[in-house]
Amino acid sequence: MKIRIKGNSLRYRLTKSDVALFIKKGYIEEAVDFGNQQFIYALQQNNLNNLSAIFENNKITLFMPAKMMEEWCLTDKVGFEYEDGGLFLLVEKDFKCLDNVAEDQSDNYPNPLSK
Repeated sequence: MKIRIKGNSLRYRLTKSDVALFIKKGYIEEAVDFGNQQFIYALQQNNLNNLSAIFENNKITLFMPAKMMEEWCLTDKVGFEYEDGGLFLLVEKDFKCLDNVAEDQSDNYPNPLSK
């Protein structure tokens, strides 16, 4: 799972195995180790109606409604977005890049623009 933060927007991108784990457990997280503390970002299923997010104890948790999670994980739907009190939230499947990159993309979704 990747995170991108720019201004007042938060974007999560998940690979195929990330999505499989999320549908199985309803929760997935990654951590960045800064030595004496960690920054954690997580995606968690809930029963609300829209995407939402909180930041507590060096952890961002983005919440995705169960109905949304099922549609996203079990169909070709690319992702969901929502603005939560001025914070733009986006959760999407991670596609293979069209450019040559050094990053391993074997677990990414096929890019629909590739030929």
